[in-house]
Amino acid sequence: MGGATVLAERIAERRAGLGDPRDLVGELRRALVLVPVDSGGLWTAEFGGVRWICAFTDEAALARFARARGAAGGDAGRETGETGEAWEFAELRGARLLDEIVPALGVPAGVAVDIADPDGAMAFPPVRGIVPDDVAIDAQSEGPAAEGGVR
Repeated sequence: MGGATVLAERIAERRAGLGDPRDLVGELRRALVLVPVDSGGLWTAEFGGVRWICAFTDEAALARFARARGAAGGDAGRETGETGEAWEFAELRGARLLDEIVPALGVPAGVAVDIADPDGAMAFPPVRGIVPDDVAIDAQSEGPAAEGGVR
């Protein structure tokens, strides 16, 4: 599925302290990931003042999330595989999530990948180098005070 397996491998490398974080962001941008759909919108979760789009590298990872949620996915969508329950999901390129959907949310937002896998999860926070600068929370702190040399 569009580089998602490579993304999972790069996440494992970073969690082991290997690889370049910029390469990991590049893999997310290239990968096709699965995002559950809930009530017509993408599944998100709020944590630490950030809205997180929940994305998965494959149907097995989505199934683990569905099982952890303990919820039936409804009638729509394809079966997630392991649970046998149907969850509706969208298959989206990571770049679209970061460049279009995150800014459209209108709040600080990032992408959380494979959140049901404690040893394989990775968060891509709303900071420069990951999301567009105009919605990055670290760029918003650079206002008039930054121009005066004091922060």
